[in-house]
Amino acid sequence: MLTDAAIRSLKPKGKKYKVADRDGMYVLVTEKSVVSFRMDYRLNGRRETVCLGKYGPGGLSLARAREKCIDARRALAEGISPAIEKQRNKRRLKEARSFGKLGEK
Repeated sequence: MLTDAAIRSLKPKGKKYKVADRDGMYVLVTEKSVVSFRMDYRLNGRRETVCLGKYGPGGLSLARAREKCIDARRALAEGISPAIEKQRNKRRLKEARSFGKLGEK
């Protein structure tokens, strides 16, 4: 299981690599030293991945990433894909912004 100190000590290598945490969640470290939380899962026989967020001052803490992982697990138990739901929410926000701009004009 990961700790906050262990995540801070992760250094970039020649290529991307993963460090496992628990419940399908892991940390992906890129060549440019970007650390992000991700979760792999299976739904209807398909393997999917959802990015929970980036680690750091402007991003997620380890505790918050674990909370998001638990929320994603709850959605999976209901048969909802967390990755597809995240995409839908992004589209809704984008449409709401564009509709708001249209109303302002």
